Amino acid sequence: MTALAIAKKANAMPDAGDQQRFVAFLESQQRTLYKVAYIYCRDGEERRDLVQEMAIQLWRSFASFDGRAAPVTWTYRVAMNVAISYRRREGRRIPNPLPLDFAFDVADATFDAKTDQSRQLRTLIDGLDEMNRALMLLYLEGFDHKEIGDVLGASATNVATRLNRIKAKLQSQLVKE
Repeated sequence: MTALAIAKKANAMPDAGDQQRFVAFLESQQRTLYKVAYIYCRDGEERRDLVQEMAIQLWRSFASFDGRAAPVTWTYRVAMNVAISYRRREGRRIPNPLPLDFAFDVADATFDAKTDQSRQLRTLIDGLDEMNRALMLLYLEGFDHKEIGDVLGASATNVATRLNRIKAKLQSQLVKE
């Protein structure tokens, strides 16, 4: 669905300048939306619906985006809030978490999937709950603690604590294997 069609669906027809800015913004953030959707939805049709809902919410919020946060940080925050709300509203729960490989394939992962260590890490991350998987995705994407906190609505200290706990858990699971 095009950005213009999304704007029409959201019942908001902006002026031509806003349309162009939003289309450019949405195109620049498209991969972020798909990364989040791949984490929260297993079914392809659901993922497309979720991405559409994220884009609609971005459109509705676009006028209030003031640039204090980086565009990708703001997009992650909106996208994750929409994804969590979507899941709660629809009552959808993934019985088996979606392998993180999908999100990394979409994101052009920064680490090599061919190494045993990378495969082990992905397997361990797949076992985390949704919020911790999202936290690890942002961490592996290179966001700092403050940026992750901005996206997830937590303090940088809380993010650091949670990351340390996740890392310790993953490390202990790795030692067991």
